[in-house]
Amino acid sequence: MQTSAELQVTDLRKSFLSPSGERVEVLRGISFSATRGQAVAIVGPSGSGKTTLLNLIGGLERPDHGNIVVGDHQIDTATETSLAHFRQTQVGFVFQFHHLLADLSAIENVALPLAMARLNWHEAKARAARSLEMIAMGSRMTHPITHLSGGEQQRVAVARALIINPSLVLADEPTGNLDPALALEISKTLIDYARKDSATVILATHNQALAQLCDQILTLTEGKLDEGLK
Repeated sequence: MQTSAELQVTDLRKSFLSPSGERVEVLRGISFSATRGQAVAIVGPSGSGKTTLLNLIGGLERPDHGNIVVGDHQIDTATETSLAHFRQTQVGFVFQFHHLLADLSAIENVALPLAMARLNWHEAKARAARSLEMIAMGSRMTHPITHLSGGEQQRVAVARALIINPSLVLADEPTGNLDPALALEISKTLIDYARKDSATVILATHNQALAQLCDQILTLTEGKLDEGLK
């Protein structure tokens, strides 16, 4: 397992204009690092900037100031083309609201990232099937997304995020709408992936019990980050 930082965030700042035209500073000098094989929990109240932080790390938004380095990728200065390739090949996203495509089946949703990376569709579906079988969704893989329960849909979303074997997984409140048992199951799936596949998993959550399962806990309050107990 690597011990050097896979993710390095330095003095990250981000602000937005409010509807009244006032500039609101959401992130105010965020700095932290994480290594491969490590799961990091980011906790904090709603509106504290957790989603913004994950979006910046994943290259979905641009910071006003600061640096983000993931492996050999300098995210804050990368071109849009480079960022698109980085997200497609290196990053798995998991959201509270799964963002699955309703007109596709479970297996087709999971296979889609591989197809976008130009893998043969037959092979993409074969790999997706294996992934769904590993999370006890084998009997439901051909069902339309709208026929699946909320928990089943979130299982599919996790399989879709991990199908490309990403080096970085960004999970934004992935268990917020689930019962405690299923929330624990999905959280453990993500954390186990970090440790077994030498990936870095960043997990934003309100759930302190789930955060305690991670290797590092960071608390985000009023745009600033404090290290937790780990």
